[in-house]
Amino acid sequence: MIELYTWKTSNGRKASIMLEEIGMPYNVHPIPIGQDVQFTPEYIAVNPNSKIPAIVDTDGPDGKPYTVIESGAILMYLAEKSGKLMPQDTAKRYEVIQWLMWQMGGVGPIFGQVHHFERAAKVDVPYGKERYGKECRRLYGVLNARLEGVDYVANNEYSIADIAILPWVARYDWQKVDLADYPNVKRWFDALMARPAVQRGMEIPADA
Repeated sequence: MIELYTWKTSNGRKASIMLEEIGMPYNVHPIPIGQDVQFTPEYIAVNPNSKIPAIVDTDGPDGKPYTVIESGAILMYLAEKSGKLMPQDTAKRYEVIQWLMWQMGGVGPIFGQVHHFERAAKVDVPYGKERYGKECRRLYGVLNARLEGVDYVANNEYSIADIAILPWVARYDWQKVDLADYPNVKRWFDALMARPAVQRGMEIPADA
């Protein structure tokens, strides 16, 4: 059984979408980050970095409980455990990993900064909005070019790379991005959001 510690954020939704897609049983432990629950000793015992999501696999390697932190690592772990959404072929596998790292190193940090300066900053910081907004739109352009003539980001096969990117694009309104400006992204986004497993995963935890 997978014990999922999460909240309804872009990173949190990666894990819940993945679990829904692979059909692996899991229990949800809501971590309301706005209430600083992630900084409690109980949660730090699960994730010393005080971030969500985190999972504990009660039937991990050698049949022992195993904890995984960091959303990208969680996706890779669950893909390997289930044998789904990650190719075995080396070249195809690294195609997926490259685009997963693109999300982790680019989309997540940059889009997150846009969210901060557009929604959370205590004072208006035009430089921050311009700097991160410009890079955000550049990354949308990269994704739009990547999706030209294909349905999925890596190997034209649905994978953890798509699952990693999708919940960040789902906040396009927070980023003040019009998906109509990126038609390939919009087509990809609409198709993935129509998947029942994605719809379920996006709503975890239900009381968030």
